[in-house]
Amino acid sequence: MKFDMNIKTKLTVSIGVLVAMIVLLVSLSVTNLQILTATEPDSPAAEPGMNRALTWIMIIGGICICIGLWILFKIPNSINSPFKSLVKGILEIANHNYDAKLDLRGDKELEEVSKNFNRMAKRLKDYHNSTISDLMASKRYLETIINSINEPIVGLDNEQIILFINNEALNILNLKREDVIRKSAQEIAMRNDLLRRLICGMWEDKKKEQEAPKSKRESLKIYADNKESYFQVKYMEITMRGNDGVTMEKRGDVIMLKNVTEFQELDTAKTTFISTVSHELKTPISAIMMSLQLLEDKRVGGLNPEQEELSRSIKENSERLLSITGELLNMTQVESGKLQLKPKITKPIELIDYAIKANRVQAEKFGIQVEVDYPEKIGKLFVDSEKIAWVLTNLLSNAVRYSSEAGRVVIGARQQDDNHIAMFVQDFGKGIDPRYHESIFEHYFRVPGTKVQGTGLGLSISRDFVEAHGGTLTVDSELGKGSVFTMVLPC
Repeated sequence: MKFDMNIKTKLTVSIGVLVAMIVLLVSLSVTNLQILTATEPDSPAAEPGMNRALTWIMIIGGICICIGLWILFKIPNSINSPFKSLVKGILEIANHNYDAKLDLRGDKELEEVSKNFNRMAKRLKDYHNSTISDLMASKRYLETIINSINEPIVGLDNEQIILFINNEALNILNLKREDVIRKSAQEIAMRNDLLRRLICGMWEDKKKEQEAPKSKRESLKIYADNKESYFQVKYMEITMRGNDGVTMEKRGDVIMLKNVTEFQELDTAKTTFISTVSHELKTPISAIMMSLQLLEDKRVGGLNPEQEELSRSIKENSERLLSITGELLNMTQVESGKLQLKPKITKPIELIDYAIKANRVQAEKFGIQVEVDYPEKIGKLFVDSEKIAWVLTNLLSNAVRYSSEAGRVVIGARQQDDNHIAMFVQDFGKGIDPRYHESIFEHYFRVPGTKVQGTGLGLSISRDFVEAHGGTLTVDSELGKGSVFTMVLPC
């Protein structure tokens, strides 16, 4: 019959045995001591009694020592061994090894622990397998959706590890899936120029978003599908709720590329068409202007009042048409990337004088007083004077047109810092709604309700010219208080 003891019983029996041995040894020693005390020292029985007492004490002591040593090594090991097995099993579970089993014997309580532990491990294994199956199914589903998208997509975590990438992205990057998934995008970018451009563009895009949230993104030219293709790159941050369930935390980024080759080709065709038409229109318009000059020459013959009025109308419309064709040509230069600058050292006052002379007739027509605000000391500019003069002329023309009759306009310059000069045009008209402060610099945009005629290109071209010089063109305006257009250029 097998007799099993639990840990408490083992400890109790062990301590009891040790106490009994100590009591037995002490009792034996005391008994023999009494016998020896009662015996006369000179008696013949004293020495044999002494030897017999020492012999029994040594025998009983040796047995006690052996039993004590056996308890010392056996009992702690029998108690510690199950706990070691239990700790080992827990560590295996913690390392996701759900096949770990416990086989603790010799104690009903330990056998019950083994049974419950093995049941827990089995349930964890079943749950883990079902969860992994669900996750794998979801992963395959998401991969199917991502791969079904015809536009290239790349997903990164906060450490720039590639989490997912679809077939279109692999195609244009010329990479294999097994070479990029769960790999560092920065390491791959070291040997892949296009991916390096995309990663660098992501950091530049974040910087631009901080400086100018509505800044225009340029198309990216990529050789794909055996031809040059154009892609619009969009960067998105992946955010999720944090542990508190409220705060949104950044978990990664997604790079999306939209193929805009078709639109780029249409835009190029549009730009070419406008450029060609505008260029061709300049010749007949110049001929009309020349004919008007001859017609107004008194040596050819006098005109009656009706003919003079008609002649002025033809001249005004011809000048307006010539101005429009000039703006269109400037726009096509910017859009086609053929804008060429011919910078030279120029004094700001020269540009201001040119703008005032160009708008003198218009200002006199509306009774507008043009004032100049110019400091005694100011640096010089290194710019394409023709294009910057065009910008100032356009800004001053707008200020005159949007001012009330007999009003005033201020044009001037100031030294903003050691490396920059600011030139500005201020009017005191009805102002511009803050909602349109950025939109007015877009092509063909005109503020709703504006009655003054125009193409909606002047401010757009002006900003392009200024930015081509490394400068900025901004507006500060309030309804009912007028507007200030400020152009800051490096000096």
